[in-house]
Amino acid sequence: MRFKPGDKVRIVACADDPRAVGRTGRIVDEVPPGPLTAGRWTVHRISPLIGPVLCHTHELRPA
Repeated sequence: MRFKPGDKVRIVACADDPRAVGRTGRIVDEVPPGPLTAGRWTVHRISPLIGPVLCHTHELRPA
């Protein structure tokens, strides 16, 4: 699945920060993930106590 910047997503799993699981956030990336992020999307606005996290496509669902 491809996401666009600003897309709202639900995090169903997150190896980067397990506290983010079950929460929603917004996609930051303007281009598909590449080698710099190891193929992971940057998700932001999850909660005031959780900073941006990196999640693989299979860890995200549209919200």
